[in-house]
Amino acid sequence: MARETEGRELDPERLARGVERALASPDRGRYFVAELGSRVVGALLVTTEWSDWRDGWFWWLQSVYVEADARRLGVYRALHEHVVRAARAAPDVCGVRLYVDRENRSAQTVYQRLGMQRARYEFFEIDFVAPHEPPQHGA
Repeated sequence: MARETEGRELDPERLARGVERALASPDRGRYFVAELGSRVVGALLVTTEWSDWRDGWFWWLQSVYVEADARRLGVYRALHEHVVRAARAAPDVCGVRLYVDRENRSAQTVYQRLGMQRARYEFFEIDFVAPHEPPQHGA
């Protein structure tokens, strides 16, 4: 996913440790997968963020991925709608958020079609692992 959407190569050992830690400790996040037949064709990770302003949890959708040959079949929609239904049913959840690469227009269109709106907030970070690289416009 990182290579496809951001042109980024991830450290496979670090990635494996991160996934293993999330799987071993549900307070770090929960994975949801979509299957076609017996094949996993899509997945996403839900992590949480406390909002004192709203006295509730935001569920963050992360590591969203659908296999190329399963796209446009409703795989992401099914994952998204399942998570949103679960979030709405939880009394302490105040909303669902995600971040998307600003150049990934097709993903942005999908999220908007599913009822998500651009937030009023910009996203800033200090990344100690994968330093920020400016977008490559026209490269």
